[in-house]
Amino acid sequence: MHLRSFVSPLAGAVLLTVLAGCASTSPSQPSSLRVDVAPVAHPQGETPQWWYRSGAAKAAGNGAMQGRAKNVIVFLGDGMSLTTVAAARIFEGQRKGTPGEENLLSWERFPHTAFSKTYNTDSQTPDSAGTMTAVATGVKSHMGAIGVSAGRKNDCADSRNKHLLSWLTLGDSAGLATGIVTTARLTHATPAATYAHVPHRDWENDSDLPEQAVAAGCTDIAQQLLAAERFGHGPTVALAGGRGEFLPVDVRDPEEDDKVGQRLDGRNLVAEWQQAHPQGAYVWNTQQLKAAADAPQLLGLFEYDHMQFEHDRRKDDQGEPSLADLTRAAIHTLSRNPEGFVLLVEGARIDHANHYGNAYRALDETVAMSDAVQAALDATSRDDTLILVTADHSHTLNFVGYPVRGNPILGKVRGQGGEDDTPGDLARDQTGMTFTTLSYANGPGYTGASNRQPAGPKKFLHAPSSVEPAEGRPDLSHVDTEHPDYLQEALVPLKSESHGGEDVGIWAIGPGSDAFRGTLEQNTIYHVIVQATPKLRARLCAAGTCDANGVPVELPKIGDFEKRPR
Repeated sequence: MHLRSFVSPLAGAVLLTVLAGCASTSPSQPSSLRVDVAPVAHPQGETPQWWYRSGAAKAAGNGAMQGRAKNVIVFLGDGMSLTTVAAARIFEGQRKGTPGEENLLSWERFPHTAFSKTYNTDSQTPDSAGTMTAVATGVKSHMGAIGVSAGRKNDCADSRNKHLLSWLTLGDSAGLATGIVTTARLTHATPAATYAHVPHRDWENDSDLPEQAVAAGCTDIAQQLLAAERFGHGPTVALAGGRGEFLPVDVRDPEEDDKVGQRLDGRNLVAEWQQAHPQGAYVWNTQQLKAAADAPQLLGLFEYDHMQFEHDRRKDDQGEPSLADLTRAAIHTLSRNPEGFVLLVEGARIDHANHYGNAYRALDETVAMSDAVQAALDATSRDDTLILVTADHSHTLNFVGYPVRGNPILGKVRGQGGEDDTPGDLARDQTGMTFTTLSYANGPGYTGASNRQPAGPKKFLHAPSSVEPAEGRPDLSHVDTEHPDYLQEALVPLKSESHGGEDVGIWAIGPGSDAFRGTLEQNTIYHVIVQATPKLRARLCAAGTCDANGVPVELPKIGDFEKRPR
């Protein structure tokens, strides 16, 4: 959807106002500032400037300007719905030998929480590109957008003057160290939104760009990682998967001998990065990462494609590190900068496991992110580091059925079949069949016969292109539903399970974290970050984006943050 600027005729008479110190505000809440935002008609009046100012108003009204963070770490659990969090806490607790319900994941002990509204400008149920663009830049955008304001997904020319400034790029311009850690490809939607600018998330390497986009001057996401140096130094640390996006077709992958790079332009971006960072280290396995502990810059590409699921990864020195290992390595390197740092850590494969309809791996990946959050807590101080945990969007995972306390979260419902029943053996549906606590509203776990697997329970990995209607539900009596490869039943047959549209959680600790409360538009997360971090805020004010109270309220012009020739 292409949005045009629209201001209501009442705008001159009525202003939406975020008030400071309302009479009902509790004394413990930080003082807030007033930012006026003109009312608009929705959605046509939602310009990039309106999104930016309205997010700034909410953050300032919640007291974010009182924050004094030196460092910021954003943990993004891709697709980490509230249901995924609840099931993962039980999953982890039961691994420890407890009933599970009483357990808490590391971030669930954080003192400040909020809800995030995740819709894109053109979609009720969003994707990771538009949502991370909102988190990274303070402006909501269309589904598929990477670092650009709302427009047409395939229109490069339209996007050229819509580039948005992310808090990662802003940190680089302000002299902070910057880092990206993800278990996805480094060019995938979430990490890409912190440094790249394209209207279509799929333009990861040059072979992905349509001819029209090339003619209009767009460049692929991978090469934009190197171009980010124009704002400072570029990311100090980038640890991820996705080697194929950075290597040309005449270079063989160092780990998988049957694969070559995907680039058709002849550029070896890994070699170019090494040339630009002669003291830095390029690594692609755990042993190399350990050996590079003292390198001033790190580029780690640990897989040709996405990194392996935690359940499947090789865990010795020739394999790939865990998300907690990557987080520790990133903080170790970034902490050397006395000015501070900003860091994104994405637990990307929570999303992928949910898309596959595989609850075991989704929960296992969530626990792995909990370990990474704990690693960050152990390596930083609450006095100077703002840590927040959130998700970009939800999924269709369901947690249902009245199981008894301590019932295996991946198991069949044992106990009550309904609210009024007496606890007993396996609960049964109205046809007499057993059923599991977890299921999906849609996805590849649909039990009808497909062109890939016969009728009945499905196993990981299942990505059918055709499906037949199911004849009732399968008998699960002798099926191990706790097996890592079991796919939970899905109501609607889809090749890939879909995202959900409900709110996701925000959990925060450290300076400025008390500004996360209530229900927030997702783009407000950016504004809390920049307002609660004096160096980020000062850099925005130096570019003339702040009001008389020092609140950054004007949409930054990205060119104003590039290095000036000496």
